[in-house]
Amino acid sequence: MKIQIKSFNELSAAELYEVLYLRNLVFVMEQNCVYLDTDRNDDKAHHVMIYDEDGELSAYARTFKPGIKYETCSIGRVVVSPKHRGTQLGHILMENAVKAVEDFYRTGIITISAQAHLQRFYSKHGFETVSGEYLEDNIPHVEMLRKKELI
Repeated sequence: MKIQIKSFNELSAAELYEVLYLRNLVFVMEQNCVYLDTDRNDDKAHHVMIYDEDGELSAYARTFKPGIKYETCSIGRVVVSPKHRGTQLGHILMENAVKAVEDFYRTGIITISAQAHLQRFYSKHGFETVSGEYLEDNIPHVEMLRKKELI
């Protein structure tokens, strides 16, 4: 397993293509959700990418500084390849995404828009639900907040 964190300008065309492929495979095709994945925010993010032993992108998330998605830092587009589910890779991804926020933006206060059925998963990483359910792209979501202050 190889973990990389890059700004948009550091991504190669091939890396960006793999990121977009994985996001579309899961969020558009698997979840049968028609939405604009390329939302003009990738260039403002740090991209957390986990590759398997064959060099295939297996998990991905993007992180943002405050003021882009929320008043706080945020993590989004959290995705694990279907063939790598059930391997705890999602937890490794979230640990690295949270660490990226702490390292790049010097805070542990993070907001996410989580699919409602994943609240327990995110709570294991310190996130607490702070809203009722709402529909985002026709999928039930909740806003979750992690309030850990850095020392």
